[in-house]
Amino acid sequence: MAEAWWVEVGDGIWVRRHTELDLSLGLIIGERSCLVIDTGGDESQGSAFATAIRELTDLPWTVALTHAHFDHSFGTAAFDAATVWAHPACRHELQSTAEHQRQEWATYYQNKDNQEISEQIRRARIVLPVPAPPDTDLGNRIVRFIHPGPAHTNHDLAIHIPDAHVVFAGDLLEQGAPPAFGDAFPASWPQALNNILAVNPATLVPGHGNPVTPAFARAQQAELAQVAHLCRLFREGTITAEEAIERSPYPAEFTSEALDRG
Repeated sequence: MAEAWWVEVGDGIWVRRHTELDLSLGLIIGERSCLVIDTGGDESQGSAFATAIRELTDLPWTVALTHAHFDHSFGTAAFDAATVWAHPACRHELQSTAEHQRQEWATYYQNKDNQEISEQIRRARIVLPVPAPPDTDLGNRIVRFIHPGPAHTNHDLAIHIPDAHVVFAGDLLEQGAPPAFGDAFPASWPQALNNILAVNPATLVPGHGNPVTPAFARAQQAELAQVAHLCRLFREGTITAEEAIERSPYPAEFTSEALDRG
């Protein structure tokens, strides 16, 4: 069974780390309620996350999804009838891609001889979110929702806790692996990350990997800017794909995806 454990990044602010996919989910606790950030890749993982949360707090919860990819959103049904917030475009993205994602990732795990996860993904019920408000008050704790612009997807949502100087960045940031460009917008991703850094966080939580410092985020922003520049040169015909891959800070597989996205 995949392991999971808590990391506290601020007073009442927790990251649930998972060995599977190096996934990071989140929890923000106020005096009246709590906010759950992403729900995992299937209802079993979501249920285990919900149980772990109830060991920390029994306050009513609301869910916020950073984006529509299966590993962040397919566990939402485990959170009963909770209100689910996301970027306005996230709902349509789930409606239009959930079944494709289900087939793709169920097959992926089946090919890895992990029939249990494959079946859980096939059975996951999809919960559609509603647009997040600009902010919410959890009780003596304001949480702000940031739409940083197209980046990892066209509907990324970051969650800022001003009193603790913490930002949950979703997959706009990756720690332990390069950023994923499959649905990305390479040209605008560097500015989106700048928009998150503009709130001056002390700690940023990536969608995968350990919490990071602003210095780490700035270094990744510089790498993303380099990839965006290579994509532009490739589009213009100034360099070949092979030359772009050679000059990229990321492995060929990731750079090729970025070039395909432009």
